[in-house]
Amino acid sequence: MTEAPRSVFPLIAHAVALSAIVSLVGPTLTAADGKQVFGQRCAGCHGTDAKGTGKGPGLAGNPRLAGRSTEQLTSIVRQGFPDSGMPAFDLSVEELTAVAGYVRSLLAGATPEIPPAGKRVTWGQPQPGDWLTYNGKLDANRYSELREIDTGNVAQLRLKWIFPIPHFGLEVTPLEADGVMYVTGPNQVFAIDALTGSEIWHCARPRTAGLVGDAALGTNRGLAIRDDKVFFITDNAHLLALDRADGHLVWETVMPEEPQSYGGTLAPLVVNEKVFTGVSGADEGIRGFIACYHADTGKLIWRRWTIPRKGEPAAETWRGNEPLVGGGSTWLTGSYDAETDTLYWPTGNPYPDSEDAGRGGDNLYTDCILALNPNTGELKWHYQFTPHDLKDRDATEPPVLVDTPYQGKARKMLLHADRNGFFYVLDRTNGELLLAKAFLRRVDWASGIGADGRPQVVDPRGCPDDAANWSSTAYSPTTRLYYFLALEECVGRPLGYPDQTGQRFLRAVNIDTGNIVWEVPQPGPAKAKTWSGVLATAGGLVFYGQPNGGFAAVDARDGKTLWNFPTNVHMKASPMTFSVGRKQYVAVAAGPNILCFGL
Repeated sequence: MTEAPRSVFPLIAHAVALSAIVSLVGPTLTAADGKQVFGQRCAGCHGTDAKGTGKGPGLAGNPRLAGRSTEQLTSIVRQGFPDSGMPAFDLSVEELTAVAGYVRSLLAGATPEIPPAGKRVTWGQPQPGDWLTYNGKLDANRYSELREIDTGNVAQLRLKWIFPIPHFGLEVTPLEADGVMYVTGPNQVFAIDALTGSEIWHCARPRTAGLVGDAALGTNRGLAIRDDKVFFITDNAHLLALDRADGHLVWETVMPEEPQSYGGTLAPLVVNEKVFTGVSGADEGIRGFIACYHADTGKLIWRRWTIPRKGEPAAETWRGNEPLVGGGSTWLTGSYDAETDTLYWPTGNPYPDSEDAGRGGDNLYTDCILALNPNTGELKWHYQFTPHDLKDRDATEPPVLVDTPYQGKARKMLLHADRNGFFYVLDRTNGELLLAKAFLRRVDWASGIGADGRPQVVDPRGCPDDAANWSSTAYSPTTRLYYFLALEECVGRPLGYPDQTGQRFLRAVNIDTGNIVWEVPQPGPAKAKTWSGVLATAGGLVFYGQPNGGFAAVDARDGKTLWNFPTNVHMKASPMTFSVGRKQYVAVAAGPNILCFGL
């Protein structure tokens, strides 16, 4: 990656640095003197106008600086945050007093940001309105508690800014932390001002020659954040740690151990000091794996292969040739349950995906959810949605974690709408199947899912072809509905299949019954090869992208369309929401642009 100028301290450190002197008021020097001190000691990171740079956030009118007690701020400046890169500032009492007066003038009229009930704002820590990981939270739920934008005012939503990236079909979900948004393109990472869309820093490296599949197309779905670093995977499956303040390379790790058709397209997942990643390439032949690296050093902690070698557990599910390149990619970000300390990761199809000569049996661990010990990679349990897959029915759809009563009993569940056409509810503590029901009008490859959890196969090459896909899904604890986009399609069988038109539907499913509560038919050309995800909010809304390029919001209760914005480009990404200064925004990638909306 090319480097921007190296900053002295990480972004988070500077979020604290000037906050520490806001209330240190004294009679000796004036605010004008403080402005001079600010220019000498602070403007290099916070900007000469105090509106922020890539090295530090804006201070002018910042609600997170208002309302802090003198004792709190004095303690911060004296002690610093060494773990985040902030030392104690070596300023005299006079300098602190002067610059405090100047900063006070910048904060005139600012309203202190009030955290939700039971929450406490801690400087240098994630804030309630931040979007810090690919799915917003580790449970992959894509449900936000933000409610400023709601069913009553969403019609007033307006485009605030556009940030262009030179790539025809972005699939990134932006991250946002402390007023800075992070987005990706092909082998590129951008940090931009979340309020204005202005570029803060950009780093890139040349595309890798000789790749195949999505990696060759430049597909990348985003990053992960931890403390002063962001984590990014290159097209050739290198894991990078970049400094959040300026984008310089901190460390780089080559993920594959051998030269196969590996690619890198997913957003990593960070839990504590661990970075979890996966690889793409099953359609071209790889041995898939999930890997765990130390966030500080990039050192490999463990690797879990999705395809067994001869003599390993589950090798008997591959009859015939040893599956040296059996597929099982791991190219979609998983989810994590802190209470049970379990990592959940979906896996892709076997290789070859439509030819089974030499690979008899169930072909574990393809088309599965794997429940793993995050410390060791040890397999706790697995569930295979499509044994012996012959139609590229990846299980790389979101593994959504939900805690709610289910059929009269408190349950920790995993929700999953699979590419094979069935909606599943699993007990995520042990993999027990609680519910499996078709969510399409035609599912004839299997007549149902048996009590043993296995599909009752009728025709392994039957319908559907691509019922759901990798794009985000969401669950609302208010409505108890699960939202996702579904495709009614069966390639090669148009005659006698009038319901297989290639049309997409936004569907809401009751998780207790699997019944479709409401649906919204999607406009646009039949068989449009675009997938956009969904986002649910406490404002009673579901945001999603349409095949014709519309970005829309519907009522989460009944699917009534309340707002629509024509982007006029293909949408292949999933939306997110964040708040800065107590104002909520919604952002999404559309074609080659990042769009940000607000009231």
